Amino acid sequence: MKIVVCIKQVPDTTEIKLDPVTGTLIRDGVPSIMNPDDKGGLEMALQLKDKYGAEVTVITMGPPQADDILREAFAMGVDRAIHLSDRKFAGADTLATSNAIAGALRMLDYDLIITGRQAIDGDTAQVGPQIAEHLDLPQVTYVEDLKYDGEKTFTIKKSTEEGYQMVEVEAPCVITVLATANKARYMSVRGIVEAYLKEVEIWNFSNVRVDEKKLGLNGSPTRVFKSFTKGVKAAGKIYEVEPEEAADIIVNKLKEKFII
Repeated sequence: MKIVVCIKQVPDTTEIKLDPVTGTLIRDGVPSIMNPDDKGGLEMALQLKDKYGAEVTVITMGPPQADDILREAFAMGVDRAIHLSDRKFAGADTLATSNAIAGALRMLDYDLIITGRQAIDGDTAQVGPQIAEHLDLPQVTYVEDLKYDGEKTFTIKKSTEEGYQMVEVEAPCVITVLATANKARYMSVRGIVEAYLKEVEIWNFSNVRVDEKKLGLNGSPTRVFKSFTKGVKAAGKIYEVEPEEAADIIVNKLKEKFII
């Protein structure tokens, strides 16, 4: 079985700040990490490797520093790492990003493609499903657990707002995984040392099968107009009154705000 895991380097959002003038992320001094949902998906792939001898490839698109998470993936146990890096990929929204990644995936053999549910720097949950559409593959999103029959069928536990669903899907397919699906393994000391001895394949536009017009800023139909932090609200007031009086207070407050 051949598995490809799509991973992304993201800023640690617990330490994110926004420039109040430009509305853009201040990345200086902010550590970068492997996207948590992607790491959950990577662990799922590595567990399949442990059990069935699967070959695991990771792929990412990003600037040169994204090499760090590919080395981390090597240290965790993956077999191959591909870094999509080209100025033609720059400025991509989710659609252009998924076009580039799908273009690379067309050059690979796979039975299962795994992505995280969403990236913590965008929270769109769009790239995984878009990849599936570009490649005309079945997809299952919000995956909590996966079982493999050893041949071609996956039995998947999919999270929903009401609980979960059990779904069967045949390879090849795409799944998007939750960070909570698995506790990612630690990198071994030997794995860390060997990770920097292994080759990360650098792929540019010439290595992917996709129309250039669908890439980067020119291939992105959406733009971020403005980013801003949520404003701090004034402290509320607590009323300890009977229900009838509480209803009058609520109505009066709504009238003050011209809501009714």
